Amino acid sequence: MTLPSVAVLPLLVVVAAGVYYIYNEVMRYMSKSLVKNKVVVITDAVSGVGTECAHLFHKGGARLILCGASWDKLESLYDSLTNDADPRETFAPKLVILDFSDMDSVEEMVSEVVECYGCVDVLICNSSVKLKAPVQSVSLELDRNIMDINYFGPSSLAKGVLPTMICRRSGHIVLVTSIHGRLAVPFRSSYTASKHAAQAFFDCLRAEVEEYGILVSTVSHTFINTSEPLPVKGDVIIIASQLTHGVRPSILANEIMQTVNRKKKEVVLAHPVPRVALLLRSLLPSFLFAVLAAGVKDSELNEQMQ
Repeated sequence: MTLPSVAVLPLLVVVAAGVYYIYNEVMRYMSKSLVKNKVVVITDAVSGVGTECAHLFHKGGARLILCGASWDKLESLYDSLTNDADPRETFAPKLVILDFSDMDSVEEMVSEVVECYGCVDVLICNSSVKLKAPVQSVSLELDRNIMDINYFGPSSLAKGVLPTMICRRSGHIVLVTSIHGRLAVPFRSSYTASKHAAQAFFDCLRAEVEEYGILVSTVSHTFINTSEPLPVKGDVIIIASQLTHGVRPSILANEIMQTVNRKKKEVVLAHPVPRVALLLRSLLPSFLFAVLAAGVKDSELNEQMQ
C-alpha cells in the first residue's frame, strides 16, 4: 500500500523535525563532555551574555575563571552557579577582578588569571562598551576609554595567555564581537573603530598561532536583546525571531559553546539586512555609502520635525 502524494510532504516534515531534534540533543550532550575539565576564562562574566556562558560551561564541567569589574556581582554569580550544583560533576569557579578601563593594572590582572590554574584552555573575550553619538561630540578621552575596553583589553589578555598555550601547543581564543567590526554605521564611529581594530587583531592572530595548534574564533552578532522573549515554538523559528529583533544572551551563549566545541573559526549571527550590507560593502560600496548617508539625512529631518 502506497501513501498518497499529499501525505508525503507532512511526513517528510515530521521526520526532518525529529532528526533535527535528535541532532540537537546529541550536540547538547557532546557540548557538556567536550568542555569537561577545561580551564575556561570568561571576561565580563556578570553581563547577560557572560552569565549565560558561565552557566553553560559550568554545567558542562569546565573549570571556570570568571572575570568582571564588580566583586559583588561576581560573588552573586558564583552563588547562583554553586548553590544547586553537584560538586562531583562541577568545579567551583575562581573569581578575578578585571577592569579593562584601568589599563595600568591589566598586566597584573592577566598574571592573576593565568596563575589560577597555571594554564588556559579557552579564553572567551566578552568585554564591550557601546557609544552612539556624532563624531564631533566625542572627546579624545572617551575615544581612548572605548579603545581600552573593546580593543586594548582583549588583545592584552590574549597576549597574556599565549605563552602557556604555545608551550602546550593547544588552546582556543574566542572574541565575542559585533557586526560593527565588519560594517561601519553612522553615529557609532568610536565603537565601530574599536570593533574593527579587535576584528583585525584577532584575524591576524589566527594566522600567526595556527602552527602551534591554537585556534582563534570570532563571533559577530547584532545588538543584544535583553527583553522578555515572545512564546514561539520551534528552534529554527526561535532563532529567526531572535535575530530579527536582536540576539538574546541565551542564543548567543549557545552559539559560543558550539563555536568552541565545533572549532569554528568565524561565526556571523545576524539577520539578512546586515548580511546584505556586508555584501554591498564588498561589491557595491558606493551604493551602500549613499544608503547610509540618506539614512543620516532622514534622521536629522525627523529630529527637526519633532
